[in-house]
Amino acid sequence: MRHNMSKRKLGRTSEHRRALFRNQLKSLITHERIITTLPKAKELRPIAEKVVTLGRQSESIHARRLAARWLTDRDLVHRLFAEIGPRFVNRPGGYTRIVKLGPRRGDGAELAILEFVDFKLGEGKAKAEGEAKKERKKKAPAAARAEAAGPGK
Repeated sequence: MRHNMSKRKLGRTSEHRRALFRNQLKSLITHERIITTLPKAKELRPIAEKVVTLGRQSESIHARRLAARWLTDRDLVHRLFAEIGPRFVNRPGGYTRIVKLGPRRGDGAELAILEFVDFKLGEGKAKAEGEAKKERKKKAPAAARAEAAGPGK
């Protein structure tokens, strides 16, 4: 029995689990939003919260070294302390949110999005996709009329 045993094993050895969470944390810092299974998101969340709390201390070299234990990439550590940490200086905690997506099609695993609470989808990207769809709709009727008129006309 697992009385008073915290954390999920996720069917992995401790080294594999640590590597998994390092990789997911790197992706979260890089993209500010990841899609993973719900148990993995729930286990990654406290690690991410602690690393962002370290990122709020901009002048501390000790905090940078503690964050580098998880991130192992100097560029990501710099991004954490230069961009992400300062965004949450006035927030007392709760830097991430988990949004449930439902079951995965292949194996039925419960999926979730783990993202920073101030994450906003790229407006420029969304607008560009919307404009491209509008252009396709405009071109489609014109192409249909040209084909209906027949060749040579």
